[in-house]
Formats: sequence, structure tokens, C-alpha cells
Amino acid sequence: MLDVRRLRILQHLAAYGTVAATADALHLTAPAVSQHLAALQKEAGTPVVEKHGRTLRLTAAGELLVAHTEVILAELAAAESGLAAMKGGRRGTVRISAFASAARTLVPPLFERLNGAATDPAPDNGTGAARDLSLRLSVQEPDEALDELHKRSTDLALVHSYTVLPRSVPAAWEQTVLMEEPVLLALHPDRAGREGLTAGQPADLSRLAYLPWLTPGPETSCYEMIQRACGAAGFVPDIRASSSDFSVLTALAAADAGAVLVPRMALPDHTAPLSLHPLVRPVSRTVFTVSRAGTGKHPDLRAVLDLLHETATALDDRTADRPR
Repeated sequence: MLDVRRLRILQHLAAYGTVAATADALHLTAPAVSQHLAALQKEAGTPVVEKHGRTLRLTAAGELLVAHTEVILAELAAAESGLAAMKGGRRGTVRISAFASAARTLVPPLFERLNGAATDPAPDNGTGAARDLSLRLSVQEPDEALDELHKRSTDLALVHSYTVLPRSVPAAWEQTVLMEEPVLLALHPDRAGREGLTAGQPADLSRLAYLPWLTPGPETSCYEMIQRACGAAGFVPDIRASSSDFSVLTALAAADAGAVLVPRMALPDHTAPLSLHPLVRPVSRTVFTVSRAGTGKHPDLRAVLDLLHETATALDDRTADRPR
């Protein structure tokens, strides 16, 4: 019979890539990991890993076992979630990985609400969250957040996708859409006026190809979004400044240094003097959460998901007067 603990080690090897990284993640020694893999191969009756240079890679049998292991671990997680719900919740820590603008706008209210619940003498102040539930946040690009989820280094990935840049997520993982928001063109009001654009008027990117452009760094998906949106309009943007901080890019746009495409949630609280415009060919961003299969009903994670949904709805209502 196959040992679930050894299957879990094989799954971690698939996610982390090396025996050393797998050992660190599972708080084991590298020799112990190797011994478990050797024992698993005996149980399976066929090699599950093979040497590839100085590393190991999965055989076809190993890949098959990992695929089934994902299902097994999902069922175990669902069972643990159900038991935790019956017992009233674990009241532990939820680890969140979120992209920068979500970490700035959606996550702080979670800390505020949970801190309020922790100081409230009543067991629940209406948030539905346990009083001693705590959060751990890491700010990461969506691809990195999903990788951390795969490695089980985080519990919840807060990610995004664009209409021009879809993001694939394993079908078995649990997804919850929080909001959809437009991507806006931000220009200095004088430059917008020279282009014949009034605030809120849709902009045709194909008529703005000659402008200098301000973009996030090429390591970000937002950069690729801008490349694709401009490419669909028939040009390659002439990039004059690059920063992964949208507050820097909008400040430069306010200084008339160029044009920037910015998701609505990434706009800083104070955007003047900027003229904001939806696009004639709309580009939108979907913000959603991803958790591993079977974990979404755990009361700790469920409480965080409910609060995130409330926060996203409130944020969408507050920004409804901005161009869409």
C-alpha cells in the first residue's frame, strides 16, 4: 500500500524541484527525503524519480502518482476543513500572498477588522471571524503567489488576470472572483486637451502611438498587459520610464512625462492633476482569490474570504464614479 506521507514528499519534490528544497520545506534532512523516495519506489514497484544531471525528475509513473496525490491531499484538506467547522474553527493563521495594489487596498481592512474582533470582548463582532485569527502577508506578483500556493507556502493567493492576458489556474483549485475593474489611460489634463479628450471620454490608443509611455517593469504581468493592449492598437510603446510602483507612474504622468495604462484599483488616492479615460477597445482586470482544493471551507480561510469579498464590494462602490 502506498504511504500518503511519502506521496506528499513526492508532491513537494515536484513543486520545489530539488531534494534539498523539499527537505527544507518539510523540515526534514535531505537523506531522509531520499530514503522516503526510495521506499516509495519499492511500494510502487517502479521508479518514480530518475537522475537528470545533478537533480532528480519525475518519471511518467511519478507524474501519475503526483496527479493522484493532489486529489488525495485535496480530500484530506476537505476533511480537515469539515472537522474544523464542526469544532468551531482552528483560530490559527492564514497566510496570504497578494499583488501590490491588492495588498494596498484590499488587505489592510482585513487587519483592521480582525484587530477589532481581537479587542472586542464579545466572541464575534459581526465579522464572522474568530477573535484570535491572525494574518501573514507577502506581496508577490500573481505567478509567484500561485507558485507559493502550489508549494503550500501560502494558504490564499490574491491574483489578477486581464482580458488581454488570461491566467491559467489548475482546475481543481478553488477560485472566487472579487471584482472586475477597467484599465484606464492616465494623462496630464493639458496633454489630454491637446488630444481632444475630455475627462472620462474613451481614448483610442491607435491615435496615441507617438506618445512617450510609462510602464511597470518587464517582470510584471501589468507590463505584458500594456504591451498587448498597445500591440492590438498597432504599435510598440516608446517606454520613457519604468517602475513597478503605479504611484510613481501616475506621478510622472501628472508631470506630463508620458501616458500610462493603469488598473483602476492601482490608482493612488489622490490622482490630480490627471485626466482618466477608459479605452475604446476596453481592457479590464479580474481580481480573484485562489486556494488549494478542499481548503475553502475551513472556517479560518472562509472568514478571510468573506471579509475580502465585503472589502472588494465596498471598494467597487467607492470608485464607481471613476471612469469605467
